[in-house]
Amino acid sequence: MPISTTGPLSYGMQLPIQSQSTIYAEGWEAAAGPDDLAEIARTADRTGFAYLASCDHVAIPRRLAGVMSTVWYDPVATLAYLAGITERVLLMSHVAVVGLRHPLVTAKQYATLDHLCGGRLILGVGAGHVAEEFEALGADFDGRGRVLDETIDALKAALGPEEYPEFAGERISFGGLGQLPRPAQDRVPVWVGGSSPAAVRRAAVRGDGWLPQGDPREKLPAQIARLKELREAAGVEAPIVIGAITEPLYVGEPDWSVGRRTLTGKPEALAQSLRAYAAMGVHQIQVRFRSRSRSELTDQMAVFAAEVAPHLDR
Repeated sequence: MPISTTGPLSYGMQLPIQSQSTIYAEGWEAAAGPDDLAEIARTADRTGFAYLASCDHVAIPRRLAGVMSTVWYDPVATLAYLAGITERVLLMSHVAVVGLRHPLVTAKQYATLDHLCGGRLILGVGAGHVAEEFEALGADFDGRGRVLDETIDALKAALGPEEYPEFAGERISFGGLGQLPRPAQDRVPVWVGGSSPAAVRRAAVRGDGWLPQGDPREKLPAQIARLKELREAAGVEAPIVIGAITEPLYVGEPDWSVGRRTLTGKPEALAQSLRAYAAMGVHQIQVRFRSRSRSELTDQMAVFAAEVAPHLDR
């Protein structure tokens, strides 16, 4: 089901294992694999999570490997694998660095994914930040913002209902080239990631959703106000799904160190804290749970869905 801008606060999560930056990966993820990903996805599907998300990096240079690691699963392959073992949870790229590839290549991959999963795709896109990655693939790093703007427009055409999509831009043009299968959705939602002024403007003008990247709570209201101001000025009347990435969570009182930023406590207290996002104008929150094993993570997901989520819309 689409995430609503008028309904209760939705919640989804970035998949563990598929990206293992030392900034957020848990220790147990290093030895995890497909069976663990599958069980986490099934848990999300069963317990009511709105979406699962997968990141995108093609290759990590040595200078960044210590922080980012080189573990970055391909998002299309990962989401396609999970599409076959889930039924209702939405599948999102958060985010696809679409400027690394020609839009027709991206459209072919994600249209096929949406067709196979019955219309559950959200295409999250972003500009990217690793110069060596762009250079190795022959992509324009310095001009990646302008390339992304045009690529979003091209993807909207290429992921529409037409078998022979048409697009003519400054850098990208195509026409008379058929692509089947078409997406199951008449219109694949495109959510724009990033919190820079350029990213907020891009989301406001071109996005069906906005995925802020690491904005603390106190900065979100001003960002949201700016997003709405830019969208109105551009004459875009369609609603936009506004997201937020929450602090790390642990439902209950942990008997181990979960970090000072982690929100812990009883379900009602956690829900009260998270409802503050809805009060700011956020429609969906991306949650992340501290855990020491797959089973602890899936237990946290289940108790959140059963005991915290019912209080999010009060």
